[in-house]
Amino acid sequence: MASVAIDGPAGAGKSTIAKLVAKELNAIYVDTGAMYRAIAIYFLRNRLDPEIPEQVAEACEQIEVTITYEDGNQQVWLNGENVTPFLRTEEVGDMASRSSAKQAVRDKLLQLQRDLASSHKVVMDGRDIGTHVLPEAEVKIYLTASSAERARRRYEELTARGEICDLAEIEQAIIERDQQDMSRTIAPLKQAEDACYLDSSDLTIPEVVAWILEKCEEAAI
Repeated sequence: MASVAIDGPAGAGKSTIAKLVAKELNAIYVDTGAMYRAIAIYFLRNRLDPEIPEQVAEACEQIEVTITYEDGNQQVWLNGENVTPFLRTEEVGDMASRSSAKQAVRDKLLQLQRDLASSHKVVMDGRDIGTHVLPEAEVKIYLTASSAERARRRYEELTARGEICDLAEIEQAIIERDQQDMSRTIAPLKQAEDACYLDSSDLTIPEVVAWILEKCEEAAI
């Protein structure tokens, strides 16, 4: 099955773009970050420390993450509970960045991700899709934007929900998360050698989608 891998840092718009590209390609959208966030929820609820190997190993034995689709939208299940509504908090995102750096956590989800790609046409986004999860993907995109632009987008998203937040604090958190993701020893965030680079700081969503669809057309997807 054909696959499109979209990697990039937090807040680059990967999920929004990947969903739209998948719709245009009549493909399944796979949000791998949501899977890691589900595991992060388990760590938070059980007050586990991802820096303690014994706790990580025990958690991975207890965790079962599954994916379903309702009206084309991905639903993430943690031990039988649909945790999709709880995935997008800053606390969960920070824990996901820390816990996803652990090999046991990545191994837990790797096969699920590859199984989805082997049985469906997929558009998959994350941090290491093109470099590690789907190294044979027909199209690889590295999507990024400046930290200031990513912070602005996140600020607008949070304030639209009625949350009170500080733009400077959001940007600092993004910079710190970039550092975590890029410096981890296991599957660090980086651009695959054969990936197409796109800085979306000054582009609209339709422009980004059109650019990626053009790459897909060139690859005959």
